[in-house]
Amino acid sequence: MTALFALIAELLHMALMLAAAPLLIGLLRKAEARLMGRAGPPILQPVRDLIRLVRKQPVIAENATWLFRAAPTVHFAAIAAAAALVPSFTLGMTTAPMSDLLVIGGLFALARCVLALAAMDIGTPFGGLGASREMTFGTFAEPALLLVVLTLSLIAGTTNLDAIATLLRDSSVGLRVSLGLAMLAIFAIAIAENARIPVDNPATHLELTMVHEAMTLEYSGRHLALLEMASWLKLLVWFTLIGTIFAPFAIGSAEYPLAWLSGLTAWALIVLALAGALALFESSIAKMRIFRVPEFLGVAVLLGLLAAIFLFVSQGFA
Repeated sequence: MTALFALIAELLHMALMLAAAPLLIGLLRKAEARLMGRAGPPILQPVRDLIRLVRKQPVIAENATWLFRAAPTVHFAAIAAAAALVPSFTLGMTTAPMSDLLVIGGLFALARCVLALAAMDIGTPFGGLGASREMTFGTFAEPALLLVVLTLSLIAGTTNLDAIATLLRDSSVGLRVSLGLAMLAIFAIAIAENARIPVDNPATHLELTMVHEAMTLEYSGRHLALLEMASWLKLLVWFTLIGTIFAPFAIGSAEYPLAWLSGLTAWALIVLALAGALALFESSIAKMRIFRVPEFLGVAVLLGLLAAIFLFVSQGFA
């Protein structure tokens, strides 16, 4: 019976993530527009955009190889696999034994590399420019993420996300300086990984400042729909990951279906709070210059390193 509940929870979790991703982007765009004094698009506009793109025939360059055609599917599959491993409203789902932070980071890296290779496949200058910038930012974001994983693994004794969330929910770990530094680091990583302001502007059409948008410039139709959905789902996965690690207090367990509702409510509130904070943050600052982004991510690396060092020191005195 427990295995059945775990499977049902997994299926509900994936349906929830796929349905909520476009709504999150619509809500985020609406909130940012309101903060800037504009009416903004409807919250359901991303859903309409997906339907419109799916109905269109993709236009593919003559010199495109199989990599260009397969990249959107592989990219979306990697993000969807990461979404399946990050619990939202309950722990103990079917994928809980595979829910490892290193695996999740590897899936994000796979999605990034596949898209960068596809951007360079047809040899356009903007694709190569975006791929180069994306991989450069990744060389700073990934070490910072590994340092955060190191800090969490030192606290919990494992890199399994389900086990880390269970420990932080049930035990008296309490407030730690290391957790606070790790949280600040992962916020910076999430901004860079999702191409948000100040690292990148997802709404820009100025080619010289584009990063993620430059890599998808040659895609259209259903291929572009997959890439757009993957980027929206990725943002929701990062929000869910942050909530699971740093606010797992109301998350339920798969063997107790009655607790799923409270976990779902807590997850929705956390996602809405993070979306509101991101909208306020992006409306308050401007996009930084490309050459300043490594400094921004360098701060995330430093915060992750300090979190690990402080934890080592505190455990040494314990």
